[in-house]
Amino acid sequence: MAKSRTENLPLLPLRDVVIFPSVVTPLFVGREKSIVALQASMAADKQIMLVAQKDAQKDNPTKKDIYEVGTIATILQLIKLPDGTVKVLVEGNQRAKILEIKDYKDYYAANVSPLDEEEETQELKKYVPSLRKNFQEYVKLTRKATPEVLSTVNSIDSLSKLSDTLVGHLSVGLKEKQDILETFSLKERAEKILSHLASQLDLTKVEKKIRG
Repeated sequence: MAKSRTENLPLLPLRDVVIFPSVVTPLFVGREKSIVALQASMAADKQIMLVAQKDAQKDNPTKKDIYEVGTIATILQLIKLPDGTVKVLVEGNQRAKILEIKDYKDYYAANVSPLDEEEETQELKKYVPSLRKNFQEYVKLTRKATPEVLSTVNSIDSLSKLSDTLVGHLSVGLKEKQDILETFSLKERAEKILSHLASQLDLTKVEKKIRG
C-alpha cells in the first residue's frame, strides 16, 4: 500500500456514513464545499480525508461537528450527475486522526496523523474463522449480502481487513460504526463485531418465530 499523504489533505465531512479502510464505497455529494474538496483531490493525488459528522443535519460542519478519527481514502472514480451532484467511488486506505483543519473558504483541508494497525499475531488470527462463520450464518438468515460478498469475506485472511469489511454489512448505527472505527485494538474490534453479529442473529431468530 502506498504511503498515505498527511499534510493538507482535502477534507470531506460525511452525513450518515462511516468509511472503513480497504472497503470501496459509492458516495453522493451535493454540498459545494465538498464538491470543491473532491476536485482539489482529483487535481492532486486523488487522496482525501473522509470523516463522519456527529449531526447529519449540519450543512456547514465546523471542527466540533465532526469526529476526530476518519479514513484516508483514494478516489477511484468521479462522475458529475445532471442535477449538479457528484457520484464518487472511494476506497479506504488507513485510519487517521485529524490534527488540524484548514478552511480555504471554498473547501476544507486537514493535516492528519495516520494510525497504524497492530501486528496480527497467531492469537489474533484465531478470530478470523469465527467471524466468517458467524457472518455466514447471519447472511443465511437475513439474506443481507450477496454471494459475491460472501466469497470475498471467505477469501480475506487479515483480521483487520475482515473486521472492516464486515462492519459495512451490519445493521448498526453511525455511532456504533464510528466506535468500531476508533477501536484500535484488533481483539476488541473483532469482539465488538462478533457481539453485534450475535445480537442481530438473535433478533432475526425472534422475528422469524413471531412471524412463524
